[in-house]
Amino acid sequence: MATEKQENLTGNGVQILPKQETNTGDRYSGIRESRPFTYSDCGGNSVQLAGEFRKRCLKMADRSFSQGLQCQQINSMSALMSMDDSVFIVHSPQGCAGCSSMASDLYRVGQAHRGVRFIKNVKLIVTNLDERDIVHGGENKLKEAILLAYSRYSPKLIFIFTSCASGIIGDDVDSIAAEVQKQISSIIVPIHCEGFKSKIAASGYDTAFISIRRYILGNQKVPKEAGLINLFAPTTVSYKDQLEIERMLSLIGLHANYFPFYSSLEKIKKITAAEASTAICKVFADEFMKELENDYGIPFAHTVMPIGMRNTDTWFRGVAALAGKAKEAEDYIAKEHQRIIPLIESIRRRLENKRVFICGGTGRSFAAAALIDDFGMKLVGLETPTFDDDAQKDIEYLNGIHGDYVIDIANMQPFEQINLVKKLKPDVFIGVPAWSARLGIPTTHVLDMKRPTMGYDGLVYLGNKIANQIENPGFNVKLAAHARLPYKESWYKDDAFKFIKSFGQ
Repeated sequence: MATEKQENLTGNGVQILPKQETNTGDRYSGIRESRPFTYSDCGGNSVQLAGEFRKRCLKMADRSFSQGLQCQQINSMSALMSMDDSVFIVHSPQGCAGCSSMASDLYRVGQAHRGVRFIKNVKLIVTNLDERDIVHGGENKLKEAILLAYSRYSPKLIFIFTSCASGIIGDDVDSIAAEVQKQISSIIVPIHCEGFKSKIAASGYDTAFISIRRYILGNQKVPKEAGLINLFAPTTVSYKDQLEIERMLSLIGLHANYFPFYSSLEKIKKITAAEASTAICKVFADEFMKELENDYGIPFAHTVMPIGMRNTDTWFRGVAALAGKAKEAEDYIAKEHQRIIPLIESIRRRLENKRVFICGGTGRSFAAAALIDDFGMKLVGLETPTFDDDAQKDIEYLNGIHGDYVIDIANMQPFEQINLVKKLKPDVFIGVPAWSARLGIPTTHVLDMKRPTMGYDGLVYLGNKIANQIENPGFNVKLAAHARLPYKESWYKDDAFKFIKSFGQ
């Protein structure tokens, strides 16, 4: 790895941060709202919002009406539920475990893609808190669940996910875990992901990593492994994409400790042996990588999700700079551009000047917005969960490409999305399609957990996918003729942001 002082390359979207001293008594709380200049409730013209944010004039706000938040508990659970030799205890009413269905499906599909012959289910236990437990407490149920998990499965790891209910009644999860830990050999890892603590779902990733740091890594010091890089990736990255990213890393002499999807206790313990870290999703492990640098001296590249030409270039350059392989990276990028650009041109002819509305998580929404520029498409609207210093860089970059567009900073809030989409009338909607499809608009997404979307070949796949959907809108047209949206016509004429109120209003 390069030992010279790393350069801050934020001009081209790459951010390699120098080591910073941290007061260990003043650690990040795991709640993203605690970070300065972080917003989850605002909307309007992208150029205007970026200008207000730059001048630090953007006011904190809240919604007087809210519909359909994503809970941070979902992200804590989905981040870890493919861990090997693990049992997952959800200390909650039965319904809170319902969010595990997608992660469980991905776990099974992922095994099939990896050639697992006998596919397993996630080992999940719910304490099933009820009315009696809300009054008298659910600590006994939690203790019984831990002992049941140990006697039935003898796992290496037992993860405990808290919930709104367990947090409100004040169950002392840490004390129960410490008490039972004396009786069993499994490592018990409590994760405090009560949904009411944060409206920013990415906080769930942070709370999961904080617990891994506290209960597993501790202060361990292990020898460095030459060429090893921590590659942090969420469950929504397909196996094909994992293989492609690992292949790209191998071109500059690196091999990945892929974590936490399909990971294990052994891989967790290898985290501190890495010479560097990077992430596939820019908000997935950014805070954890800072901790690894501060506590273990592991530098990291914090860039963008490698979807589309510009983002793949940026991501690869960031990692290569860590490894001291900038020249090798540029040679590879030039070769890939020569190969891919002719393929893009044929797709571009099908997509040029098409108007796009994008909705997604912070990493994928900005990646998709950069991707469409490769095909000459026009961004008219963007919905993303968080606005902070990191998002500001992406928004200013997109403003330079697309000019002004409507931006909605929202954790879900489909009522705002459908209002904007109906007004803007895009040629295609990229994101979770359920609502916009009912308007008859062609819909697709880049959140493809089962197919290749990343790197240079992923660009071609996504371009064809978007073009095919625009050229074959029949299903959505028929759906619009028969499906009914749950909003009055008067709502579509109203201001989509009327329920966002600045503090003091």
